[in-house]
Amino acid sequence: MGKLLEIIDNKKNKLDSLRPLSKELVKNLDDWFKIESTYNSNAIEGNTLTKQETTLVVEKGITIGGKSIREHLEAKNLAFAIDYIKKFVGKKIQDINLKDFLNFHYLILKQIDDKNAGKLRKIAVKIAGSDSVLPEPIKVPELMDDFIKWLHCTKEHPVKIAADAHIKLVMIHPFVDGNGRSARLLMDLILMQSGFPPAIIKVEDKLAYIRSISKAEMSGDYSDYYQIIFNVVDKSLDLYLDLAEKSK
Repeated sequence: MGKLLEIIDNKKNKLDSLRPLSKELVKNLDDWFKIESTYNSNAIEGNTLTKQETTLVVEKGITIGGKSIREHLEAKNLAFAIDYIKKFVGKKIQDINLKDFLNFHYLILKQIDDKNAGKLRKIAVKIAGSDSVLPEPIKVPELMDDFIKWLHCTKEHPVKIAADAHIKLVMIHPFVDGNGRSARLLMDLILMQSGFPPAIIKVEDKLAYIRSISKAEMSGDYSDYYQIIFNVVDKSLDLYLDLAEKSK
């Protein structure tokens, strides 16, 4: 994994040398990533809106026939949450506390499940199709406190911190619903705080992505998981670099 992180750092340094990017390019990239992230993150969780339909719902407020109200709200909410976390990009990860993270989750589930939106779970949950044994609800508050302390103290490579934050949250599974989307949202925030573009895990890679998390949980082997996350960061950097170079 060290070699891939070295490649990522080289691309990041090259991107930094091309900054500042034009306002037009930054807006274009932000808009593109918002739709891509919203569509893929929701699709991984079973939302059936296509990418084009997601764009219409998010950008035009159009209602798609044959699609549920929940699916429309999932698209609108996640897109809003992606915009919302940008206010934290200029801060340090040490500035993010549990209340902030609960607010992120609230934005994802508002009007979908207001009873549980922004609240740690108090019931046992299980991941469909997984043999993973999740923590008992009574342990969740302490695990989240430990998670926040780790987040504030860890000194590793920012891409690895982002990847670790994602999988640690998935393993805690602090919410009744919206855990995956919350974990991917936090991962992107950590990346952006360090000057990296967001990481988009494609729905086409859902099976490999889920299997890599399950493998890490069950055997302690994180190699497949890190490979997937580092690769998507690498691809995002390629896109940024290509457009940045063309704009100069």
